[in-house]
Amino acid sequence: MATPKTVRDDIGWSTDLDDSSEKSKAGRVYRHLRRLIREAKLPPGAHIQKDAVAADLGVSLAPVSQALGWLAEDMLVDIRPRHGSFVAPIRAHDLRECMFMRLALEVEAVRLVAARGDRQLLDSLEQNFEQQRRALRDGDLFRFYDLDADFHGILMMATNYRRVAHISIAARVAVDRPRQFAQVMNERAESTLSEHRRIVDAIALGDTEFAAAAMRSHLKLASQSLEMALAQIKAAEPDRG
Repeated sequence: MATPKTVRDDIGWSTDLDDSSEKSKAGRVYRHLRRLIREAKLPPGAHIQKDAVAADLGVSLAPVSQALGWLAEDMLVDIRPRHGSFVAPIRAHDLRECMFMRLALEVEAVRLVAARGDRQLLDSLEQNFEQQRRALRDGDLFRFYDLDADFHGILMMATNYRRVAHISIAARVAVDRPRQFAQVMNERAESTLSEHRRIVDAIALGDTEFAAAAMRSHLKLASQSLEMALAQIKAAEPDRG
């Protein structure tokens, strides 16, 4: 996998596109297209017109091409020479690979950060958790899952291993997509909030094994939900036989 780009490491789901933390035009294009793909406004198989994207965002073709390359690394876009760039289909193998990476990386990451007793990290997690709770109370699932992604991003960035953080965050992007096509993933919101609470509590206690176990359980349950979502998506596909 290519060396992670700082612009992608630093980008959270819920930051406005015009935020002052924006690192480059390519980063802005990347975030814009990533969100459209994640929310199925650009559905699987959609042709991404580089000229149209450049015109819409007021940039040249170069940052659009760079952003598409990053999205291809994230398994969200297929680039076909002489044909163009297309939103990648939802491939079960890719999603399982992403969950495998997340499980391997995030369990060890939370074990690492729990041992540090970082008060600033805890404050960030508590603030994020409270925002998650409010979003769920308000029935705003888009906001809730933005904050869910940020929760995991905060933890991964706290390792200070930027390459590891990038791989994990990119893997999260891909596994979010089925949520737009399968209700079963959204039915986990309340459980997700409770699981995040256990992770934060374990970190606050400095209990590395409890933290690792809480994260492992959380991601295993998320994997089960993903498998059910993939089954729903497959069942909804038209019969091509």
